[in-house]
Amino acid sequence: MKDIDKNSLKKAYRLFETGDIDKIKVGKTKGLQQIHKYFFDGLYDFAGKIRSKNISKGGFRFGNALYLNEILAKIEQMPEQTFDEIIAKYVEMNIAHPFMEGNGRTMQIWLDMLLKAKLKKLVNWQFADKLLYLEAMERSPVNDLELRTLLSVNLTNEIDNQEIIFKGIEQSYYYEGYKKEDDDKI
Repeated sequence: MKDIDKNSLKKAYRLFETGDIDKIKVGKTKGLQQIHKYFFDGLYDFAGKIRSKNISKGGFRFGNALYLNEILAKIEQMPEQTFDEIIAKYVEMNIAHPFMEGNGRTMQIWLDMLLKAKLKKLVNWQFADKLLYLEAMERSPVNDLELRTLLSVNLTNEIDNQEIIFKGIEQSYYYEGYKKEDDDKI
């Protein structure tokens, strides 16, 4: 794992250890920016900043940078009272992909904070299989049923259990291609 990623992982842990996570604006673009800045401040010059360039991954083009602020404003207005509404909002935020790097890791924390605030639940990510999750995310712009099913069976009401939270953080790095602790340290 590159030093930049090790440092952002340490910052991710610190976000929860210090209680700074409780200062994040839940479900808002601003909150997503706060998380991203916390993770990547001092590591990337664009930490917490909405991207101004177009990006793609695996042939999928994310939200056009020219319209990104308008897209994010619409996403922010989406309902978030039920699990299905929250996942729909998460999918749309993933399609927007507002940062140049670090979207997945940032958005997983953002999703969990939204689930915690609205439903008193969070995803126990350590039980969400990497391949199934990535495939579900890939297909979610067309139909999010697969993603909703995968995440719903892994919901927990242990919202203050730091072990579950920290394993979730590690899992988000694993989803991005970094090794898990069990696989020779992250």
